Amino acid sequence: MDPDTILVIFLILMTGLIFSPLGLGGGVIFMPILHYLLGWEIKIAGYELNNNYKNTFGIGNGTIKVAYDLYDSFDKEFGHIFYTKRKFKNYHLKLDYKFYGEHIRNESWSFKNSGVMLHSEHPSQMFIDQGFPVSIEAQFLGGSGEGERPTLNMCSPGTEVDINGKQATLHCVNSKSKTYHKDDWVSVDLIVYSDSIVHHIIGKDTVISYSNLKYGGGYLTDNFLDMIGKPAKEGYISLQSEGHPIEFKNIMIKEILD
Repeated sequence: MDPDTILVIFLILMTGLIFSPLGLGGGVIFMPILHYLLGWEIKIAGYELNNNYKNTFGIGNGTIKVAYDLYDSFDKEFGHIFYTKRKFKNYHLKLDYKFYGEHIRNESWSFKNSGVMLHSEHPSQMFIDQGFPVSIEAQFLGGSGEGERPTLNMCSPGTEVDINGKQATLHCVNSKSKTYHKDDWVSVDLIVYSDSIVHHIIGKDTVISYSNLKYGGGYLTDNFLDMIGKPAKEGYISLQSEGHPIEFKNIMIKEILD
């Protein structure tokens, strides 16, 4: 085989490996999943699958945007937009988020509160009024200008994890990140090794790690009762709407090969 033919074959193989869509198995570098809009599905509590109630989720300027412009009030319409083209098991997810606008809820805990759900159940499995998918949440919080309020925390709807070798007893555990008071873009990385260990990273700092992911604890729905104690090895990824406007961009993922 002549050198030119070898070069052409090599380039074709590398193109397929690097730029293959996530639905076909991913590649060896970070792939943007925002571009695959047909792979996203919406579930908002109280409404059927893919009913984008009051246009909660939207797309604009390269971002996924959560907005409440059409809401008069907020009554537990917790929402999530899921990437359902495939499940993920071992991966490195990175994205940027930014809070903006006015908080629509009265509860202080939901002020500048959102997140990304890891190892999530498929939205079609969720009950009509279910507020949160069974998953692990990397929680995003913002500051009010006073006090400390770390971001990239761990919350566990329907799951349990170990932190520092002991099972976490709280639904949400704070990270050691600084507080982001201004409505600036925050870049985060999440490195997930199946049910073994997960790292939340901002910049060069690992702000929290947890291990031994399994089903159980609070918010576990009836259709998962037979999974109590079993490892949470894989699932879907979803972005959250929880009462405060937020934007997400540069949503990229890279599989970690076994």
